[in-house]
Amino acid sequence: MGWIGETVDSIKSIKIRQLLTQAITLGMIVTSALIIWKCLMCVTGTESPVVVVLSGSMEPGFKRGDILFLHMTKEPIRAGEIVVFNVDGRDIPIVHRAIKVHERENTGHVDVLTKGDNNDVDDIGLYADGQFWLHRHHIMGRAVGFLPYVGWVTIIMSEKPIIKYILIGALGLLVITSKD
Repeated sequence: MGWIGETVDSIKSIKIRQLLTQAITLGMIVTSALIIWKCLMCVTGTESPVVVVLSGSMEPGFKRGDILFLHMTKEPIRAGEIVVFNVDGRDIPIVHRAIKVHERENTGHVDVLTKGDNNDVDDIGLYADGQFWLHRHHIMGRAVGFLPYVGWVTIIMSEKPIIKYILIGALGLLVITSKD
C-alpha cells in the first residue's frame, strides 16, 4: 500500500477526541513559543531579540545567514557598536556599525550615523529623505552575540516560499497522524 496509503488510512481513523487533543497540543506549542518570545522581549528590552543578517554588508564580521542576539539598554549608543535599526518606510531591519555619534548636551539625546563594514559609504542614502542621523526610536538594539549560518533556514524559506509551505504541510501532517 505504501507510505501515502498508510497516511490516508491513519487520517481516516482519527477520532474527534484524538483530533481535539492534537489541536490543543499544537495550540499549546504555539502559545509556549509566543510566551518565550515575549519573555525574551522583556529581558532584552527590544521588540526583536533575534535578527538574521540578510546581506553581506557587514562582512567579514557577520556573514549573510548569521543570527544576531540583541539587547537594548538606556545607555547611549557609542561609535563602534553594532546596531540594528529600522528606517521609516522600510519593514526590514538593517544591521550596521555606528561610526559617528552626536550627543546633544542640553537634552542628552544621541544621534547616530551608521555604515556597513563592507560598504564604501555611510548609510545616509538608506535613511528616509532628508534624514541624516538615526534617533533612539530607530534603533532596535545592540548586537551582543551571534550564531553563524543558522539563519539560512529563514533566508531560504523567505526566498523560496514553496519550501516553507512544504515544511508547514509536513509538520501539520505529522501532528495530525501521530498516535501519542
